Amino acid sequence: MIIKEEFPESKMIIYPAIDILDGKCVRLRQGDYDEVVQYSDDPVDMAYRWVDGGAKALHLVDLDGARAGFPINNDIIATIARTAGVPVQVGGGIRNVEGAASYLELGVDKVIFGTAAIENPLIIMAASDQYPGRVMVGLDIKSGKPATKGWLETAELNPIDLAKRFSEMGVAGIIYTDISRDGMLQGVNIQAVRHFADNVDLPVIVSGGVTNIDDVRDVKELVEHGVTGLIIGKALYAGELKLKDALDLARQ
Repeated sequence: MIIKEEFPESKMIIYPAIDILDGKCVRLRQGDYDEVVQYSDDPVDMAYRWVDGGAKALHLVDLDGARAGFPINNDIIATIARTAGVPVQVGGGIRNVEGAASYLELGVDKVIFGTAAIENPLIIMAASDQYPGRVMVGLDIKSGKPATKGWLETAELNPIDLAKRFSEMGVAGIIYTDISRDGMLQGVNIQAVRHFADNVDLPVIVSGGVTNIDDVRDVKELVEHGVTGLIIGKALYAGELKLKDALDLARQ
């Protein structure tokens, strides 16, 4: 197994996103499974490509798992986690402590609970107690409400109140995704991210809407508000943003 590198001294970590559906590397528009664009037949090769390009961490999503309610692309994710040489965080279909444990045992650095965190918060408490510093919660926001089940449903809950509850449970951080911007190349919802980060006391990783280097610059200005990372997907795959440019800006 390759020993994973530590994160460099950086004000913000850039996470190239690898979304896996039917064993392929894809992107969705606004989380819509009927709006799929495939970018590679081989997610593992794509992971190596981003690491070769300088990425110090990767963000993986099991889209099949998110829809089914249990991990499906375990083998692909295990291969990436064990061989890519950088820390890997994974979400999609993790609904219980056992599911989290299975990924962590495969070499994943952090696991991300989404639907389970909303529907059964006690699971988050149990997982955080058992694996301190390795459990995160993904809050995927759709029309101001957290979405669940692969973004197919929404819950009538306040995202900030949820984040505060998760903070008390000891989670390592929140991944904040604006679904309306995801895969749309329309820019990050900076105002919403700032408001969220200012009202929670957890590290926040931003996802959704990155279009170009200006978005990276705008998000970096939120570091002092508690933003620690930025997930970039379609902008990289579509060639609108070069990974090196994003990494260089984040490290300045």
